[in-house]
Amino acid sequence: MQPLLDAIATLSRPTQACRVFHGRGGLHPGCEHWALDFYPPVWLLTSFAPVEEGELARIGSALAARWSEIAPGEPLNWLFQHRDENRPVNRLMAGAIPDEHVVEEDGLRFLVNLAHGQNHGFFLDMAEGRRWVRRWAQARPGGRVLNLFAYTCAFSVAALHAGAASADNYDMARAPLAIGRRNHQLNGVQDRASFHAHDIFNSWGKIRRGGPYDLIVLDPPSYQKGSFVATKDYARLARRLPELLAPGGHALVCLNTPKLGTQFLHELLATEAPGLAFIERVANPASFADVSDERALKVLVYRQPMSPT
Repeated sequence: MQPLLDAIATLSRPTQACRVFHGRGGLHPGCEHWALDFYPPVWLLTSFAPVEEGELARIGSALAARWSEIAPGEPLNWLFQHRDENRPVNRLMAGAIPDEHVVEEDGLRFLVNLAHGQNHGFFLDMAEGRRWVRRWAQARPGGRVLNLFAYTCAFSVAALHAGAASADNYDMARAPLAIGRRNHQLNGVQDRASFHAHDIFNSWGKIRRGGPYDLIVLDPPSYQKGSFVATKDYARLARRLPELLAPGGHALVCLNTPKLGTQFLHELLATEAPGLAFIERVANPASFADVSDERALKVLVYRQPMSPT
């Protein structure tokens, strides 16, 4: 636990939502189960293994001491989540959580929910992916975006704010899409977005009629019982890309599991969409450094040729 305590003792006050300690990356032996994130004004400590109350007390004391130095006079708000295989347990350890908890990233605003469930509505490790989308939209104003497995629609917000003409968001879960609507409202881009609570695999006709698209974002779960298994279902997504992409259009192909590396995606795209050209892998945030890039989040960029091959 000492590397985590050392990180707390030396941290600066973050200015936006971010990860400040990433034990899961394997670079801090003995701390592989710990993660510490800041969703202003709340600290979130996550453990992927059972921990003793004494450990939590030490971490809480370290946070309180450092917070009093970098934010004198401000209350310390922190939450602990034990990430259990069956269901997460969230405990407010000190302070309070805002009723409507809105955080910022690069000037954009997003609604989060730390008190309930496993996911919080905003994935910090995808920060560079969202920045790539913003750069893409700035360079190609007026582009049309398809966001599949949209969750709370952060990619759509990033694209529209940077100049995209429209974004179609598809996800079978209505609750995250409702948060996605709110995220668009928070950033003043709701008029150019649409939201579709559909099973993507049963909606290709509707999706096709909305195309072609200049950018398609594929960010499915790696495993979600009953709806998506990457090893079986990702190919069903990839083979649709050529017919949905406009000439010269881009696809952002994402996968977050340590069990599958970039070769899985490269081979899949070569088989299912051989006309698409690989452009680059988007680097992950430095705060999510990993002992192996192949274990970490994979975000790959592909491009449709300008004319049929």
